Amino acid sequence: MHQTFDAALGINLLHANQQGAEHNRAHFDRWGIICLNIMSSPGAGKTVLLERTLAALSEELKIVVIEGDMTTELDADRLRQYGVPVIAINTGRSCHLDSKMVAGGIHQFEHLHNPSDFNLVLVENVGNLVCPAEFEVGEHYKVALLSVTEGEDKPLKYPLMFQEADCLLITKMDLAPYLEIDISRIEANIRQMNPHATIISVSAKTGEGLEIWLNWVRSVTREHVPELQAATSD
Repeated sequence: MHQTFDAALGINLLHANQQGAEHNRAHFDRWGIICLNIMSSPGAGKTVLLERTLAALSEELKIVVIEGDMTTELDADRLRQYGVPVIAINTGRSCHLDSKMVAGGIHQFEHLHNPSDFNLVLVENVGNLVCPAEFEVGEHYKVALLSVTEGEDKPLKYPLMFQEADCLLITKMDLAPYLEIDISRIEANIRQMNPHATIISVSAKTGEGLEIWLNWVRSVTREHVPELQAATSD
């Protein structure tokens, strides 16, 4: 009976979270905003990727960041230097953001800004390769990062993260020459879990692959934001 109760509780929690995620997504759709949920293990390079992204796109797109961290605002403070709104969410003991937490961040954002003035929300999730993949937050796309320093087998050991991702970034490519790592094996393991995801190899240090990533962000944003579609057609 105890096992049945635990299983049912887990299902109910995920169901409630999914309903909350759909509610958040409805808000984004009404405002003409696309949301990307960026996930990885700690240290894979989410924050520095966002720094490079904001530096390149903050004048081209109207961006807001929802920054998830367990205790501090250190990463949020780094991103605020790029002149975009950053909503910090501390999760305490929770190893992931959920839709209710992000809803709270959305409400904070509404009090300070007109959401319709923006077109891209970047959510930096808590560093973890398991839980963030299970809890949607209202995103339109999931982006997963895997650093070359983490090894070739992570897509096989943590399959859900890689199965769920729409875009997968292999990060810290500048370190690959110094490691006994086979990038083609990483890609093959990712493809085994997810044949359809976009895979981009990047280095925030050298700039390798960053323009490909930025173009992917531009492309999915234009697809979902009517005013950008109109501007492109003009």
